[in-house]
Amino acid sequence: MGVMKRFEQRLEGLVNGTFAKVFKSEVQPVEIAGALQRECDNNATIWNRERTVVPNDFIVELSAPDYERLSPYSGQLGDELSGLVRDYAKQQRYTFMGPIKVHLEKADDLDTGLYRVRSRTLASSTSQPQAPDRAPAGPAAPHGPQPGRPGGYGYPPAAAPPMPSAPPPGAHRPGQAPGAGRPGAVSGGQVRRWIEINGTRHQISRPTLVLGRSTDADVRIDDPGVSRRHCEIRTGTPSTIQDLGSTNGIVVDGQHTTRATLRDGSRIVVGSTTIVYRQAEG
Repeated sequence: MGVMKRFEQRLEGLVNGTFAKVFKSEVQPVEIAGALQRECDNNATIWNRERTVVPNDFIVELSAPDYERLSPYSGQLGDELSGLVRDYAKQQRYTFMGPIKVHLEKADDLDTGLYRVRSRTLASSTSQPQAPDRAPAGPAAPHGPQPGRPGGYGYPPAAAPPMPSAPPPGAHRPGQAPGAGRPGAVSGGQVRRWIEINGTRHQISRPTLVLGRSTDADVRIDDPGVSRRHCEIRTGTPSTIQDLGSTNGIVVDGQHTTRATLRDGSRIVVGSTTIVYRQAEG
C-alpha cells in the first residue's frame, strides 16, 4: 500500500470522522500531503553516497477561512502530515537533520482553497542526519521566517551539509532522471518526458496523453475519484496539463487549476492519486 493511501486511511479514522467534515472546503489533506512530498524532493541535498538530507520543518500557509476551519485540529493534522513525510522519506531513503514538524499558518493574501508550503532544514543539537524511521520527538520549531538567520525559511539550511562538486559514482541528483550522466547515457537536444504513478513509469511519446479511469485513456488510473477522461498532458515548450471537465478537478503543485504549465518534478493530484511529471534532455 502506498504512503499516500495509508495517510488517507489514518486520516479517515481520526476524531470519529471530524476531518471528513472539516475538509469539505476546497483544501484537501491529500493535496497538502502531495505538496510536502514535492517540497522534500525539490530541496533534497546530497550529504554523501548513502545520505540525502531533506527539510524537516514545514509551514503550510492557508487562506483565512481555511485556517479558521482547520486551526482547532492543527495538532492532530500536523502529526499526521509529519508521519506522512517520515514515511515518504523512508521510501525515498531521505534523512533529516532534526525532528519533523508541520505547522499551519494564516496567509491573508490567499483565497479559499489555495495554500503555500515553505520549508527549512532545522538542525538538532547534534547536527547529524537522522533516518526517517528514528526521528525523535522534540520541541516545536519557531513559526514563520527567521529574517537574517541561517536556516530560516528562504535561507540555506542551518548546519547544512556541503554539496559535493559532483555526485558520487552511481548517484544522481534530485530531479535527475535515472541513468543521466552515466556512461552510455544518450545526450543531445531531444527532451524525454514521462510520468510516475505509484512507482510505475509511463513514457510520453505522443503530443497528448489522456489520463483517466476509462480503459480508453492512454494511462488508466484505477481510482474512484478520477473521471473516465480526467485530464490531458500536452507536450511542448513548455508542456502543459489540461483538465477535461472532470468531476473532482486537478491540483498541480498544490494549486487547484484547470490548466497549468508543467516542469520537471511537477506533482499532479487527481482523486487520491499523485502523479509526478518528469522530463530530461537526452
